[in-house]
Amino acid sequence: MTSIPEMMAAVLLTGHGGLDKLVYRQDVPVPRLAAGEVLIRVTACGMNNTDVWVRQGAYGTEDDPDAVSTWRRQGNTLTFPRIQGTDTVGHVVAVGEGVDPSRIGERVMVDFSIYNREDDSLADIDYMGHGRDGGYAEYMALPAENAHVVDTNMSDIELATFCCAYLTGERMLERARLSAGERVLVTGASGGVGSAIIQLARARGAIPIAVAGPGKEKAILDIGAEAVVTRGKSDLVEAVAEAAGGAPIDVVADLVAGPMFNDLLKILRPEGRYTTAGAIAGPVVQLDLRTMYLKQLELHGSSQGSRADFRRLVGYIESGKVRPLVGGVYPLSEFHRAQGDFMAKNFIGKLVVVPDQG
Repeated sequence: MTSIPEMMAAVLLTGHGGLDKLVYRQDVPVPRLAAGEVLIRVTACGMNNTDVWVRQGAYGTEDDPDAVSTWRRQGNTLTFPRIQGTDTVGHVVAVGEGVDPSRIGERVMVDFSIYNREDDSLADIDYMGHGRDGGYAEYMALPAENAHVVDTNMSDIELATFCCAYLTGERMLERARLSAGERVLVTGASGGVGSAIIQLARARGAIPIAVAGPGKEKAILDIGAEAVVTRGKSDLVEAVAEAAGGAPIDVVADLVAGPMFNDLLKILRPEGRYTTAGAIAGPVVQLDLRTMYLKQLELHGSSQGSRADFRRLVGYIESGKVRPLVGGVYPLSEFHRAQGDFMAKNFIGKLVVVPDQG
Protein backbone atom coordinates (compact mmCIF):
# COMPACT_ATOMS: atom_id res chain seq x y z
CA MET A 1 0.00 0.00 0.00
CA THR A 2 2.98 2.36 0.45
CA SER A 3 3.27 2.85 -3.33
CA ILE A 4 -0.33 4.03 -3.60
CA PRO A 5 -0.64 7.82 -3.22
CA GLU A 6 -3.01 9.55 -0.83
CA MET A 7 -4.37 11.83 -3.56
CA MET A 8 -5.24 11.35 -7.22
CA ALA A 9 -6.44 13.21 -10.28
CA ALA A 10 -10.12 12.84 -11.17
CA VAL A 11 -12.95 14.59 -12.97
CA LEU A 12 -15.74 15.51 -10.56
CA LEU A 13 -19.32 16.07 -11.62
CA THR A 14 -20.39 18.84 -9.23
CA GLY A 15 -24.03 19.22 -10.29
CA HIS A 16 -26.45 19.15 -13.20
CA GLY A 17 -25.67 21.58 -16.00
CA GLY A 18 -23.07 22.39 -18.64
CA LEU A 19 -19.45 21.35 -19.07
CA ASP A 20 -18.50 23.77 -16.28
CA LYS A 21 -20.01 21.24 -13.86
CA LEU A 22 -17.14 18.87 -14.70
CA VAL A 23 -14.07 19.85 -12.67
CA TYR A 24 -10.61 18.31 -13.13
CA ARG A 25 -8.79 18.13 -9.80
CA GLN A 26 -5.55 16.58 -8.64
CA ASP A 27 -6.30 16.56 -4.91
CA VAL A 28 -9.05 13.96 -4.77
CA PRO A 29 -8.51 11.31 -2.05
CA VAL A 30 -7.72 7.84 -3.36
CA PRO A 31 -10.67 5.57 -2.44
CA ARG A 32 -10.50 3.53 0.75
CA LEU A 33 -11.34 -0.15 0.36
CA ALA A 34 -14.23 -1.85 2.08
CA ALA A 35 -14.33 -5.60 2.65
CA GLY A 36 -14.75 -7.54 -0.58
CA GLU A 37 -13.42 -4.73 -2.78
CA VAL A 38 -10.38 -4.20 -4.98
CA LEU A 39 -8.56 -0.99 -5.86
CA ILE A 40 -7.55 -0.60 -9.48
CA ARG A 41 -5.16 1.83 -11.08
CA VAL A 42 -7.23 3.06 -14.00
CA THR A 43 -5.56 2.90 -17.41
CA ALA A 44 -8.51 3.72 -19.70
CA CYS A 45 -12.21 4.61 -19.51
CA GLY A 46 -14.67 4.86 -22.40
CA MET A 47 -17.18 7.70 -22.78
CA ASN A 48 -20.94 7.25 -23.18
CA ASN A 49 -24.13 9.20 -23.84
CA THR A 50 -25.25 8.41 -20.31
CA ASP A 51 -22.40 10.56 -18.97
CA VAL A 52 -23.77 13.55 -20.85
CA TRP A 53 -27.44 12.99 -20.07
CA VAL A 54 -26.77 12.51 -16.35
CA ARG A 55 -24.69 15.70 -16.28
CA GLN A 56 -27.50 17.57 -18.00
CA GLY A 57 -30.17 15.95 -15.83
CA ALA A 58 -31.92 15.14 -19.09
CA TYR A 59 -33.93 12.06 -18.12
CA GLY A 60 -37.12 13.82 -17.05
CA THR A 61 -39.70 12.16 -14.87
CA GLU A 62 -42.80 10.11 -15.56
CA ASP A 63 -44.87 13.19 -14.73
CA ASP A 64 -42.72 15.81 -16.50
CA PRO A 65 -40.48 14.83 -19.44
CA ASP A 66 -38.70 18.20 -19.23
CA ALA A 67 -37.86 17.99 -15.52
CA VAL A 68 -34.19 18.00 -14.50
CA SER A 69 -33.72 14.47 -13.31
CA THR A 70 -31.13 11.76 -13.23
CA TRP A 71 -31.00 8.25 -14.63
CA ARG A 72 -32.93 6.02 -12.25
CA ARG A 73 -36.72 5.77 -12.14
CA GLN A 74 -36.51 3.63 -8.98
CA GLY A 75 -35.16 6.39 -6.73
CA ASN A 76 -32.18 8.68 -7.10
CA THR A 77 -28.75 7.42 -5.98
CA LEU A 78 -26.69 10.25 -7.53
CA THR A 79 -24.95 12.58 -5.10
CA PHE A 80 -22.44 15.33 -5.85
CA PRO A 81 -19.57 15.42 -6.31
CA ARG A 82 -19.55 12.19 -8.33
CA ILE A 83 -16.80 10.62 -10.45
CA GLN A 84 -18.50 9.33 -13.60
CA GLY A 85 -17.10 6.76 -16.05
CA THR A 86 -18.37 3.24 -16.69
CA ASP A 87 -16.16 1.52 -19.28
CA THR A 88 -13.16 1.14 -17.03
CA VAL A 89 -10.03 -0.96 -17.51
CA GLY A 90 -7.21 -1.05 -15.01
CA HIS A 91 -4.82 -3.09 -12.89
CA VAL A 92 -5.53 -4.34 -9.38
CA VAL A 93 -3.12 -2.67 -6.93
CA ALA A 94 -4.74 -3.51 -3.58
CA VAL A 95 -7.44 -5.76 -2.13
CA GLY A 96 -9.84 -5.38 0.76
CA GLU A 97 -10.57 -7.83 3.53
CA GLY A 98 -11.71 -11.21 2.24
CA VAL A 99 -10.21 -10.83 -1.26
CA ASP A 100 -7.38 -13.13 -2.34
CA PRO A 101 -4.13 -11.07 -2.43
CA SER A 102 -3.08 -13.02 -5.53
CA ARG A 103 -5.46 -10.78 -7.48
CA ILE A 104 -2.98 -7.91 -7.17
CA GLY A 105 -1.47 -7.34 -10.61
CA GLU A 106 -4.46 -8.57 -12.61
CA ARG A 107 -5.59 -6.51 -15.59
CA VAL A 108 -9.36 -6.27 -15.37
CA MET A 109 -12.37 -4.97 -17.25
CA VAL A 110 -15.02 -3.58 -14.92
CA ASP A 111 -18.60 -4.80 -15.02
CA PHE A 112 -19.99 -1.40 -14.03
CA SER A 113 -23.47 -2.62 -13.07
CA ILE A 114 -24.74 -2.40 -9.51
CA TYR A 115 -27.32 -5.16 -9.67
CA ASN A 116 -28.92 -4.86 -6.20
CA ARG A 117 -30.42 -8.34 -6.69
CA GLU A 118 -29.12 -11.89 -6.80
CA ASP A 119 -31.08 -12.88 -9.93
CA ASP A 120 -30.83 -11.50 -13.49
CA SER A 121 -33.67 -9.00 -13.06
CA LEU A 122 -32.75 -5.41 -13.88
CA ALA A 123 -35.70 -3.93 -12.01
CA ASP A 124 -33.42 -2.19 -9.49
CA ILE A 125 -30.29 -1.70 -11.60
CA ASP A 126 -27.76 1.06 -10.89
CA TYR A 127 -24.21 1.66 -12.09
CA MET A 128 -20.73 2.77 -11.09
CA GLY A 129 -20.36 6.38 -12.12
CA HIS A 130 -23.86 7.08 -10.79
CA GLY A 131 -24.63 5.19 -7.58
CA ARG A 132 -20.94 5.13 -6.66
CA ASP A 133 -17.77 6.55 -8.18
CA GLY A 134 -16.53 5.36 -11.57
CA GLY A 135 -13.43 5.45 -13.72
CA TYR A 136 -12.72 9.06 -14.75
CA ALA A 137 -9.89 9.03 -12.23
CA GLU A 138 -6.48 7.54 -11.59
CA TYR A 139 -7.84 5.00 -9.10
CA MET A 140 -11.19 3.30 -8.56
CA ALA A 141 -12.57 1.02 -5.84
CA LEU A 142 -15.15 -1.61 -6.74
CA PRO A 143 -16.51 -4.97 -5.59
CA ALA A 144 -14.03 -7.71 -6.46
CA GLU A 145 -16.75 -9.71 -8.22
CA ASN A 146 -17.15 -6.87 -10.75
CA ALA A 147 -13.47 -6.91 -11.77
CA HIS A 148 -13.01 -9.42 -14.59
CA VAL A 149 -9.87 -10.71 -16.24
CA VAL A 150 -10.46 -10.98 -19.99
CA ASP A 151 -8.26 -13.33 -22.02
CA THR A 152 -7.31 -11.07 -24.91
CA ASN A 153 -4.27 -9.39 -26.42
CA MET A 154 -6.15 -6.12 -26.91
CA SER A 155 -4.65 -2.99 -25.39
CA ASP A 156 -6.24 -1.36 -22.35
CA ILE A 157 -7.61 1.41 -24.56
CA GLU A 158 -9.19 -1.10 -26.94
CA LEU A 159 -10.70 -3.11 -24.08
CA ALA A 160 -12.25 0.08 -22.68
CA THR A 161 -14.43 0.49 -25.78
CA PHE A 162 -16.68 -2.46 -24.98
CA CYS A 163 -18.49 -2.65 -21.70
CA CYS A 164 -21.32 -0.13 -21.62
CA ALA A 165 -22.06 0.06 -25.35
CA TYR A 166 -21.76 -3.64 -26.09
CA LEU A 167 -23.51 -4.73 -22.91
CA THR A 168 -26.38 -2.36 -23.71
CA GLY A 169 -26.52 -3.62 -27.29
CA GLU A 170 -26.43 -7.27 -26.25
CA ARG A 171 -29.28 -6.72 -23.81
CA MET A 172 -31.35 -5.01 -26.52
CA LEU A 173 -30.87 -7.94 -28.90
CA GLU A 174 -31.51 -10.47 -26.14
CA ARG A 175 -34.79 -8.80 -25.18
CA ALA A 176 -35.84 -8.70 -28.83
CA ARG A 177 -34.79 -12.36 -29.26
CA LEU A 178 -32.80 -11.65 -32.41
CA SER A 179 -31.86 -14.96 -33.99
CA ALA A 180 -29.75 -16.25 -36.86
CA GLY A 181 -31.02 -15.29 -40.30
CA GLU A 182 -33.20 -12.43 -39.06
CA ARG A 183 -32.76 -8.84 -40.23
CA VAL A 184 -32.28 -6.03 -37.75
CA LEU A 185 -32.41 -2.33 -38.57
CA VAL A 186 -29.94 -0.36 -36.44
CA THR A 187 -30.33 3.40 -36.00
CA GLY A 188 -27.51 5.60 -34.75
CA ALA A 189 -25.16 3.04 -36.24
CA SER A 190 -21.98 5.10 -36.04
CA GLY A 191 -22.18 5.58 -32.27
CA GLY A 192 -20.86 3.30 -29.58
CA VAL A 193 -24.01 1.23 -29.06
CA GLY A 194 -25.05 1.25 -32.72
CA SER A 195 -21.69 0.07 -33.99
CA ALA A 196 -21.67 -2.56 -31.24
CA ILE A 197 -25.10 -3.87 -32.28
CA ILE A 198 -23.89 -4.37 -35.85
CA GLN A 199 -21.12 -6.66 -34.60
CA LEU A 200 -23.30 -8.36 -32.00
CA ALA A 201 -25.97 -9.09 -34.62
CA ARG A 202 -23.33 -10.72 -36.82
CA ALA A 203 -22.15 -12.75 -33.83
CA ARG A 204 -25.70 -14.16 -33.61
CA GLY A 205 -25.80 -14.92 -37.33
CA ALA A 206 -28.30 -12.12 -37.98
CA ILE A 207 -28.19 -9.53 -40.79
CA PRO A 208 -27.78 -5.88 -39.70
CA ILE A 209 -28.96 -2.99 -41.88
CA ALA A 210 -27.81 0.40 -40.62
CA VAL A 211 -29.07 3.97 -40.59
CA ALA A 212 -26.24 6.51 -40.27
CA GLY A 213 -25.36 10.09 -41.06
CA PRO A 214 -23.84 11.25 -44.36
CA GLY A 215 -20.19 10.42 -44.88
CA LYS A 216 -20.19 7.45 -42.52
CA GLU A 217 -21.51 4.82 -44.92
CA LYS A 218 -18.22 3.10 -45.80
CA ALA A 219 -17.09 2.92 -42.19
CA ILE A 220 -20.38 1.30 -41.19
CA LEU A 221 -20.11 -1.25 -44.00
CA ASP A 222 -16.58 -2.05 -42.85
CA ILE A 223 -17.90 -2.75 -39.35
CA GLY A 224 -20.23 -5.40 -40.77
CA ALA A 225 -23.48 -3.84 -41.92
CA GLU A 226 -25.15 -5.57 -44.84
CA ALA A 227 -26.32 -2.18 -46.17
CA VAL A 228 -26.42 1.42 -45.00
CA VAL A 229 -29.27 3.90 -45.36
CA THR A 230 -28.13 7.53 -45.22
CA ARG A 231 -30.22 9.37 -42.66
CA GLY A 232 -32.32 12.23 -44.04
CA LYS A 233 -31.56 11.70 -47.73
CA SER A 234 -34.75 9.92 -48.75
CA ASP A 235 -37.99 8.40 -47.50
CA LEU A 236 -36.81 6.11 -44.72
CA VAL A 237 -39.42 3.40 -45.24
CA GLU A 238 -38.68 3.13 -48.98
CA ALA A 239 -34.91 3.35 -48.46
CA VAL A 240 -34.89 0.51 -45.92
CA ALA A 241 -37.07 -1.66 -48.15
CA GLU A 242 -34.61 -1.13 -51.00
CA ALA A 243 -31.59 -1.78 -48.77
CA ALA A 244 -33.17 -5.03 -47.55
CA GLY A 245 -34.03 -6.13 -51.08
CA GLY A 246 -37.69 -6.29 -50.10
CA ALA A 247 -37.01 -8.79 -47.31
CA PRO A 248 -38.86 -8.22 -44.01
CA ILE A 249 -37.29 -6.38 -41.06
CA ASP A 250 -37.72 -8.57 -38.00
CA VAL A 251 -36.23 -6.27 -35.36
CA VAL A 252 -35.57 -2.54 -35.04
CA ALA A 253 -32.81 -1.64 -32.59
CA ASP A 254 -33.35 2.09 -32.11
CA LEU A 255 -31.09 4.61 -30.40
CA VAL A 256 -32.43 7.73 -32.12
CA ALA A 257 -36.27 7.89 -31.84
CA GLY A 258 -37.49 11.45 -32.37
CA PRO A 259 -39.33 12.15 -35.64
CA MET A 260 -38.38 8.81 -37.20
CA PHE A 261 -40.12 6.71 -34.54
CA ASN A 262 -43.35 6.06 -36.44
CA ASP A 263 -41.46 5.22 -39.63
CA LEU A 264 -39.53 2.60 -37.68
CA LEU A 265 -42.78 0.93 -36.65
CA LYS A 266 -43.97 1.04 -40.27
CA ILE A 267 -40.75 -0.67 -41.33
CA LEU A 268 -41.23 -3.62 -38.97
CA ARG A 269 -42.94 -6.71 -40.31
CA PRO A 270 -46.12 -7.95 -38.60
CA GLU A 271 -45.15 -9.49 -35.24
CA GLY A 272 -41.86 -7.62 -35.44
CA ARG A 273 -39.98 -6.43 -32.35
CA TYR A 274 -38.83 -2.90 -31.52
CA THR A 275 -36.15 -2.39 -28.87
CA THR A 276 -34.67 0.87 -27.63
CA ALA A 277 -32.02 2.03 -25.18
CA GLY A 278 -31.73 5.66 -26.22
CA ALA A 279 -33.39 8.60 -27.90
CA ILE A 280 -30.75 11.05 -29.05
CA ALA A 281 -33.12 12.77 -31.52
CA GLY A 282 -35.90 13.20 -28.97
CA PRO A 283 -37.34 11.02 -26.20
CA VAL A 284 -40.96 12.14 -26.51
CA VAL A 285 -42.57 10.58 -29.59
CA GLN A 286 -46.01 10.13 -31.11
CA LEU A 287 -47.25 6.55 -31.20
CA ASP A 288 -50.21 5.44 -33.26
CA LEU A 289 -51.39 2.51 -31.18
CA ARG A 290 -53.28 1.16 -34.18
CA THR A 291 -49.97 0.43 -35.90
CA MET A 292 -48.77 -1.35 -32.79
CA TYR A 293 -51.82 -3.55 -32.22
CA LEU A 294 -52.87 -4.21 -35.81
CA LYS A 295 -49.34 -5.37 -36.68
CA GLN A 296 -49.03 -7.34 -33.40
CA LEU A 297 -45.78 -5.51 -32.57
CA GLU A 298 -43.65 -5.87 -29.45
CA LEU A 299 -41.99 -2.79 -27.93
CA HIS A 300 -39.10 -3.31 -25.53
CA GLY A 301 -37.33 -0.78 -23.34
CA SER A 302 -33.81 -1.79 -22.39
CA SER A 303 -30.91 -0.41 -20.36
CA GLN A 304 -27.55 -1.89 -19.35
CA GLY A 305 -27.45 -5.67 -19.14
CA SER A 306 -27.55 -8.66 -16.82
CA ARG A 307 -24.73 -10.80 -15.48
CA ALA A 308 -25.51 -13.36 -18.19
CA ASP A 309 -25.32 -10.65 -20.87
CA PHE A 310 -21.92 -9.60 -19.51
CA ARG A 311 -20.64 -13.19 -19.62
CA ARG A 312 -21.70 -13.50 -23.27
CA LEU A 313 -19.94 -10.23 -24.07
CA VAL A 314 -16.70 -11.47 -22.51
CA GLY A 315 -17.04 -14.61 -24.62
CA TYR A 316 -17.44 -12.55 -27.79
CA ILE A 317 -14.35 -10.51 -26.91
CA GLU A 318 -12.22 -13.55 -26.11
CA SER A 319 -13.32 -15.38 -29.27
CA GLY A 320 -12.72 -12.37 -31.51
CA LYS A 321 -16.35 -12.11 -32.62
CA VAL A 322 -16.34 -8.39 -31.80
CA ARG A 323 -13.55 -5.91 -32.31
CA PRO A 324 -12.71 -2.54 -30.74
CA LEU A 325 -13.59 0.69 -32.52
CA VAL A 326 -11.50 3.50 -31.06
CA GLY A 327 -12.73 6.88 -32.28
CA GLY A 328 -10.24 8.96 -30.29
CA VAL A 329 -8.11 9.05 -27.13
CA TYR A 330 -7.92 11.99 -24.69
CA PRO A 331 -5.97 12.69 -21.48
CA LEU A 332 -8.07 13.04 -18.35
CA SER A 333 -6.99 16.67 -17.96
CA GLU A 334 -8.62 17.49 -21.32
CA PHE A 335 -11.97 16.03 -20.37
CA HIS A 336 -13.95 19.07 -21.51
CA ARG A 337 -12.49 18.75 -25.01
CA ALA A 338 -13.21 15.03 -25.00
CA GLN A 339 -16.86 15.46 -24.05
CA GLY A 340 -17.30 18.34 -26.48
CA ASP A 341 -15.99 16.17 -29.30
CA PHE A 342 -18.20 13.33 -28.08
CA MET A 343 -21.32 15.49 -28.29
CA ALA A 344 -20.37 16.63 -31.81
CA LYS A 345 -20.61 12.97 -32.98
CA ASN A 346 -17.99 13.31 -35.71
CA PHE A 347 -16.44 9.91 -35.04
CA ILE A 348 -17.10 6.18 -35.33
CA GLY A 349 -17.11 3.89 -32.30
CA LYS A 350 -15.96 5.04 -28.87
CA LEU A 351 -13.89 7.85 -27.38
CA VAL A 352 -11.56 6.79 -24.57
CA VAL A 353 -10.10 8.86 -21.71
CA VAL A 354 -6.75 7.92 -20.15
CA PRO A 355 -4.98 9.28 -17.05
CA ASP A 356 -2.27 11.85 -17.80
CA GLN A 357 1.27 10.49 -17.94
CA GLY A 358 3.85 11.48 -15.35
